[in-house]
Amino acid sequence: MKPVTLTTLREMKQRGEKIACLTAYDASFAAALDAAGVDLIMVGDSLGMVVQGHDSTLPVTLADMIYHTRCVRRGSQRAFIVTDLPFMSYASSAQALGNAARLMQEGGAHMVKLEGGAWLADTVHELTQRGMPVCAHLGLLPQSVHQLGGYRVQGRDVSSAQTLLSDARALEQAGAGLLVLECVPDTLAQQITQALKLPVIGIGAGAHCDGQVLVLHDVLGLTPKPPKFSKNFLHDAADIPSAARAYVSAVKAGEFPAPEHSFQ
Repeated sequence: MKPVTLTTLREMKQRGEKIACLTAYDASFAAALDAAGVDLIMVGDSLGMVVQGHDSTLPVTLADMIYHTRCVRRGSQRAFIVTDLPFMSYASSAQALGNAARLMQEGGAHMVKLEGGAWLADTVHELTQRGMPVCAHLGLLPQSVHQLGGYRVQGRDVSSAQTLLSDARALEQAGAGLLVLECVPDTLAQQITQALKLPVIGIGAGAHCDGQVLVLHDVLGLTPKPPKFSKNFLHDAADIPSAARAYVSAVKAGEFPAPEHSFQ
């Protein structure tokens, strides 16, 4: 199968074909997800919690992200690889340029992901103008968990919903090629998805996004207290590859997420 590119993902949105995404942090799981038909592998700073054992993503370093991206790139031959820029590694455009370049050059990422709203527009523009694709991230921002007061659904009131839509448009205009929406009401996610030309990947954002992403450890039932929006696909599967294939199939068929995995 041909490697997935950003053009592939845009064409999938235009066709109405759902995009299946999972996180991975090493070569073995990357290869398994590749074989299962995952379109996009996200090397998330979630590794700080599920791999390193921290209680947040904040301690993750750029060196960590480069290392794990390099491992994933060795295992994956097909999927599009998106890597998080970790906490405070893109506080300025100049800092973002240097660190994003390292993730792509040393780690092998195809795209970098940044958390934040319209204030990041200039940085997104600088990166994309220099050939570094950007995935934006709105809604619940794990790197800002202390400022947000915990892991809470975002955009439930009219004002915050309007801000999220405005931020999404600003980031697209600045050049973002993908958008992750995390923990926002189903109806707001649908509105944002329909308003943008770029593909929107949801996590706890309902069934109307162009694609879905989950943390691999949630899919495999390894998380002690899994979030509402996740599902243990290993529970009814014979093995890990079967669980990954079941997840991809459920996303492609529009069967996941179900209403019980969404927020109103």
